Amino acid sequence: MQQVQRRLHRAGAVPWLHGEVARRMVERLPIVRLQPQTVLVWAAQVGGGLADLQLAYPQAQLQAVEAFAPAAPPVRRWWAWGRGPLAPLAPQAVPVGAGQLLWSNMALHGAADPQAQLQQWQRALAVDGFLMFSTLGPGSLQPLRSAYRALGWGPAHAPFVDMHDLGDMMVAAGFADPVMDQETVTLTWPDADAALAELRTLGGNVALQRHAGLRTPRWKRELAAALTEAAGTPEGRIALPFELVYGHAFKPPPRVPMAAQTEVSLDDMRSLVRRGVRPG
Repeated sequence: MQQVQRRLHRAGAVPWLHGEVARRMVERLPIVRLQPQTVLVWAAQVGGGLADLQLAYPQAQLQAVEAFAPAAPPVRRWWAWGRGPLAPLAPQAVPVGAGQLLWSNMALHGAADPQAQLQQWQRALAVDGFLMFSTLGPGSLQPLRSAYRALGWGPAHAPFVDMHDLGDMMVAAGFADPVMDQETVTLTWPDADAALAELRTLGGNVALQRHAGLRTPRWKRELAAALTEAAGTPEGRIALPFELVYGHAFKPPPRVPMAAQTEVSLDDMRSLVRRGVRPG
């Protein structure tokens, strides 16, 4: 994910597709009944949404979390008035249980280890906090993969995780009541060069098995021809599908196992004390 975030950070703008998915996620916010005090916006440079979240939760403090942010949190000044987004935090600098809502738009498919990313999100949420994310599913970019296979090249992009597998990962990470759904959006371009130019704005190919060398004009011409063959429409345009996967879940109270000797983390113990639960 760091490679994707750095590329998009240098670009200085949220890709159009990510902005559109953020808008659709905002439309789903009414399912979140809680009024969060702190909203963690994970990889905001990738997915945007800060302005929409500020409008939805004007009393909440927004905290962006970015891979390129300093490892140490910035010093908070008592004269820093207002409730605008704070300076970004690095993922490792986010305190345990820091937010009541964690929002991540179009970033999970850039994670090298989605299971580890979900576990990190679970730790960052407070008990009863809500996770809301979007990502790309395996129904995305099938013609592009066909073009790469026809040319005998490696993977066209990092692998996308099926939404049912993501649901299982969420449960394994400690989330409760996961809800997954998806929709497919097909984008078209006037030609292959335009399509490839926009795909680069989405972060490019970060597959670990991708070709390590520099590309040549001949390589680009071969790719454009193969993509036109695989994704061309009768009208002469290029059409590529994007499977948009949405996930929602809660962080439940910690469970205390019944045993002769039980170890409970300090954070879980604090949560149990606040809720009036006595370890068995």
